[in-house]
Amino acid sequence: MFIKIYFGNKPVILCNEIDKEINELLHHPDTVFVDEISQSAIKSMLHEIKKEEIHAGVIWHKDFEHLKKIFFKNFTVIEAAGGIVQNEKKEILFIKRLGKWDLPKGKIEKSEKQEDCALREVMEETGVKDLFLKKKIGETYHVYDEYGKHFLKTSHWFHLTCSSNQQLLPQLEENITESKWIKTLHIKQPMENTYPSIKNILNTFFDEP
Repeated sequence: MFIKIYFGNKPVILCNEIDKEINELLHHPDTVFVDEISQSAIKSMLHEIKKEEIHAGVIWHKDFEHLKKIFFKNFTVIEAAGGIVQNEKKEILFIKRLGKWDLPKGKIEKSEKQEDCALREVMEETGVKDLFLKKKIGETYHVYDEYGKHFLKTSHWFHLTCSSNQQLLPQLEENITESKWIKTLHIKQPMENTYPSIKNILNTFFDEP
């Protein structure tokens, strides 16, 4: 089992086994490897991943849930939810926020279910209505700093569908300047100007049978 936590474009992988992908990563000199979960070891990783010459990190421990718990203690954890939305033409609904293509998502409110948050945020950020929830796709993780604090955001992603025969209304107050249906054939365009975590969840979505 493993998860990728993005520090900007750099992944730190938490895992309890070394698969082919991780093994290849470990052969690169710009990857930091840690096989203990003391606070000093994790602090060292968090320090190293900020260096320009370091491009990835791997932390291994046999007890994955314990590793995840210890690592997450270093951050204020934020839970969010969003959607990979398809219409009847199998087009994907993207938003453009702060100059980058993204998928609609937002923070889960107190006592709100993940699924309800995903539906609400998609409607608020894109203007679409009459959404149908299909299933959960997975989670993504990324770290950011704000107001002098370190945050780790866990985003829960769901496959949603709706009709394309409706007006798209980007939520301008959330710095969203565009909502757009993009054909799968043209998915390369937004994928070249988006975040690594968004690429990951879309790859997971398209790889599913």
